[in-house]
Amino acid sequence: MKDESILNTIMSDNQMKDLTSLNVVETVSALLDQLNKREQDVIKRRFGLFGEPKETLESIGGRHKLTRERIRQIESGGVNKLKKNPELEARLGSLRQVVALLNEEHGGLMEKNYLFNILANLASDTTNQENVNPYFDFALSRLLNDHFDEVNNSKYFNNFYKVKYQSLEHMEAVAEELLEAIKNYKNLLATEELIALVKSLKSYQANADKFNVPGNLDLKELIRPAVGDATDAVYNDRAIYALLSALADVEQNKFGAWGHKESREVKPKTINDKIYLVLKENKKPMYYGDIAKKISDMGFDGKKVNTATTHNELILDDKYVLVGRGLYGLREWGYKEGTVADVIAEILKEANEPLSKEAITAKVLEQRLVKQTTVNLALMNKNRFERTKDGKYKLKEATI
Repeated sequence: MKDESILNTIMSDNQMKDLTSLNVVETVSALLDQLNKREQDVIKRRFGLFGEPKETLESIGGRHKLTRERIRQIESGGVNKLKKNPELEARLGSLRQVVALLNEEHGGLMEKNYLFNILANLASDTTNQENVNPYFDFALSRLLNDHFDEVNNSKYFNNFYKVKYQSLEHMEAVAEELLEAIKNYKNLLATEELIALVKSLKSYQANADKFNVPGNLDLKELIRPAVGDATDAVYNDRAIYALLSALADVEQNKFGAWGHKESREVKPKTINDKIYLVLKENKKPMYYGDIAKKISDMGFDGKKVNTATTHNELILDDKYVLVGRGLYGLREWGYKEGTVADVIAEILKEANEPLSKEAITAKVLEQRLVKQTTVNLALMNKNRFERTKDGKYKLKEATI
């Protein structure tokens, strides 16, 4: 089957053109222009439609010198006017159709931000995702709410949208079993590993047919900005990913690994947590200055990272090992404290037989990032090592 443009398999050329040229800010603003000034102001402030945080009924009432109840009535009245507007379907029909199709392609539910990200990638509103989201939210939750349910009080999921009357019992059953299973995992999971875990669950296997999505939409390029390297896995199992992305108690860390939201590897709280996470992700030793820079680049919580503080943490915590000048690794990788001579002595002790210089060097490099000359110099310590007739090295025997 030759490649086709997104949605072309199920939407006419005119519908596709309407959707990809949709500017939700412009569309909603045009509808709001048909309300009176006070109705416009109340709705814009209630839903954050002007680049500012949403305001409460009390706050808006204070601005207009009206009661909370009166502001609620104005908001409700304005929304009802918009829903009765004869232009509503012409302006938002394409959005309504594509959200229904996206929902179907994701097994029945889509977490708000994930849905909005895909919509913004499809439409022309890609300049400022944060400012566009409130407009999508308003359009779906208030103007198209005869077609979609906005769910904000789920036991298992963060806020999401679903097609009205769509049953989600299969999603909830899998979520419950998955959350219990994750408690037994000490390590974080890659997206592919978590998807595989879901497929191993009894609740998934009992409902596997409900996770088989139609596959009519070419979503790969729309998904890619949100999921990066995991695009293929997500695309092939997007109903499972929709469930994962909506889970309230499971989150991804800055490196894309999944775990319980309270895990320090998901939400590192201290500089030490961040050091550990950066080193673990790097999978090999790093200079302390590079560790500090990486923490700053990742922007975990916006807090300033001090290189000296980073170095102090590395020195004081025994889960980190100095493996070279300014270079630190994790003890769990097999690195041990001590000089190169100490490392060689431990290697020879464990071997319980003489070893060649090459064998010793190979084993030293598993614990230290040093040059061959450094190993050679350490082996010249005649107080600790002696060379055998066949050119190998052993620990010097203690003399009485």
